[in-house]
Amino acid sequence: MRIPAFLPVFLGCLFLSFPTCDVHAGGPVFSMPPDFHIARFADVPNARAIAQSPSGTLFVGTRRDGRVFALKDTDQDGVADKRWTLARDLDMPTGVAFHRGALYIAASDGIYRLADIDSRLDRPPPPTRFHALPAYRHHGWRDIVIAPNGDIYVAMGAPCNVCETHDLGAIWRISADGSSHEVFARGIRNSVGMAFDPHDGTLWFTDNGRDWMGDDMPPDELNHAERAGEHFGFPFCHAGLYPDPEFGEPGACRGYQPPIQRLGAHVAPLGLTFYTGSMFPEKYRGQLLIAEHGSWNRASKVGYRVSLVTLDNGRATDYRALVSGWLEGKNHVHGRPADVHQLPDGSLLISDDSAGRLYRLSYAD
Repeated sequence: MRIPAFLPVFLGCLFLSFPTCDVHAGGPVFSMPPDFHIARFADVPNARAIAQSPSGTLFVGTRRDGRVFALKDTDQDGVADKRWTLARDLDMPTGVAFHRGALYIAASDGIYRLADIDSRLDRPPPPTRFHALPAYRHHGWRDIVIAPNGDIYVAMGAPCNVCETHDLGAIWRISADGSSHEVFARGIRNSVGMAFDPHDGTLWFTDNGRDWMGDDMPPDELNHAERAGEHFGFPFCHAGLYPDPEFGEPGACRGYQPPIQRLGAHVAPLGLTFYTGSMFPEKYRGQLLIAEHGSWNRASKVGYRVSLVTLDNGRATDYRALVSGWLEGKNHVHGRPADVHQLPDGSLLISDDSAGRLYRLSYAD
């Protein structure tokens, strides 16, 4: 008789004092600290970045699917009960951000805008291109965040595994009216997650390290851009310590910004958010949550979890898993976390682009 894959962990949850576990037959067996709970919030094909309007409408981008969706939980029961398709046939519309009544969509070939979208969900207008971007396939999917003054920050991944780039491998800052852009930060291989610090407004971002330096090299990164014009090392230096075997040389890491936290090699950190809610215990407030998408070319897979980086005055003091279970054993994958988004009640949405699902992480004593 075949034993279901989830059964050993289920028994561990019951008898071996594992952290809180939520078990889904045939799917992820989630593990998390006591009193946390995770449940399905919505099914969304290839769900990637998440944004929200002040009225509560959720917006979800995709990478392969080419669509952008809107969701609502109208009865406030913790499960979305309405879904709309707002745009189709876009080129990797991964990033979404909401600002002053409009949804901004970051696709490979440009930033698109849907004005007054909250009142037009049933009959959305065609997206208009707000600012053109150079389209390319390799790391051509974008993340986007908008500062309170309306400036738009978009991540422009390097079009390669490792190479010298000019204005790519960077974060661009686009003016609020879309008329111009400048390079805000350089030396960034492929960021697919950015967030503003709620205390001082500075930009934090994840970065995916290069491939083919081995299973354990180089570390992926959590970075902090405190001002415009900083360089984070790519392609010459990785994670502030490791010269590139092709583009680096002894001393290649001098003068570049090191990461705040070196993450696991190949864990593929994507979306991140500062937790500012009141649902989770006090120790989580002000800390960073990161969706680790998971490795694709490592002998034993790593990542496939939501991690927690604990900060103290801008310095990382701890890095560990908050929610795991998308990876079973060494190589069996049940899904891939792509973004994390805090809801107004303090719970956390987690997108999974592989399973096509949003999960809601909540806490209750």
